[in-house]
Amino acid sequence: MTHIITSLCLRDSGCVEVCPVECIMPGKPVEEWPMFYIDPDTCIDCGACVPECPYAAIFPEDEVPAAYTAKGGEFISRIDLVGDYEGTNHHGDKVVLKTVKKLAAGEVVDLTKDTPANYDYFSKGPGYSAKD
Repeated sequence: MTHIITSLCLRDSGCVEVCPVECIMPGKPVEEWPMFYIDPDTCIDCGACVPECPYAAIFPEDEVPAAYTAKGGEFISRIDLVGDYEGTNHHGDKVVLKTVKKLAAGEVVDLTKDTPANYDYFSKGPGYSAKD
């Protein structure tokens, strides 16, 4: 089993640095693959990435919530969305996303929809893999 980075991801990158097997990749191109992705064939399910995510976007695959209730102010990033987000990552580098939606308090989102995208990135994605 692997961990899944969900659409709550705003590309902070702190998770990448703590991964002992280097299985977390930023999606490229960002317009098509807006999140970071975990290579399911390389992930050892250690969970080191979970506490590093400031957005609480990472879950064990079998615990990805089908009914995530927003506290309010979180963003989700999916290619079918058209909102803008500008922030900084773990290193203070600028992050700009054009595929986001700001969630309202109490809004419920199905994050299990993000699981197939994680697998798709490594099987059908732009040829970008953990081996590159």
